[in-house]
Amino acid sequence: MPTKSTLQDTLKSTYGINKNITQSLSAVECEQLLNLLQDQPSATKLVESFIAKNEKLSQNNRNFGQQRSQAQKKLKSLQVEHEKLEKDIAKLEKSNTSLVTHRDQLSQEQEKLEAQIKQLSDQGKILSGKVQSLTTHNDELVDANEKLKKDNKDLKNIVDQIRLRLARDTKMLLEYEDSEIRKALIRLFRWTLG
Repeated sequence: MPTKSTLQDTLKSTYGINKNITQSLSAVECEQLLNLLQDQPSATKLVESFIAKNEKLSQNNRNFGQQRSQAQKKLKSLQVEHEKLEKDIAKLEKSNTSLVTHRDQLSQEQEKLEAQIKQLSDQGKILSGKVQSLTTHNDELVDANEKLKKDNKDLKNIVDQIRLRLARDTKMLLEYEDSEIRKALIRLFRWTLG
C-alpha cells in the first residue's frame, strides 16, 4: 500500500488538492479519496470547483490584505506627518500658510484612506460570509458523499452475496446428473428472476 505522503503527492499533482487539506486524513482515507476521484468524474469536477473557488477567495483575501496593510501603513505615516505638522504650525503660530494647506491636504487624504479601510473591511465581511456559505455547502456535500459511500458498500455486499450464491449453485450443478442439472438450472433461473 502506498504511503500517505505518496498518496498526498498524487492527489496534489493529479487533482490539485493541497497537502494541508488531506493532512487530517489517514492513508486509507487518502487512497479512498483518490479512488473516488478516479471513479467519479462528478466528484472530480466538484473538487476542481472547490479548489478554483478556494484559490480565488485566497487570492482576493491576499489582495485585500495587502491593500489594507498598505493603506494602514500609509495612514500611520500620514498620521505621524500630520502630528509633526501640527507641532510646527503651533510653533510658527500659523504664520506659514503653506503648512496649513499641507495639513488640510493630509486631513483629506486621511479621510480618503479611512474610507478605503472601511470599504476594504466591508468587502472582507462579505468574503467571510461567502466563505461561511461555501463551508456549509461543503459540509452538506461531505454528508452526501458519506451516504453515497454507505450505499456503495451496501450494493457491493449484495453483489457479493449474489456471486457467492451463483458460485455455490454452479458447484452443486457440477455434482448432479443430467436430469437433475436441468431441474437445478430451472431453479437457478427462477431464483435469478427474483
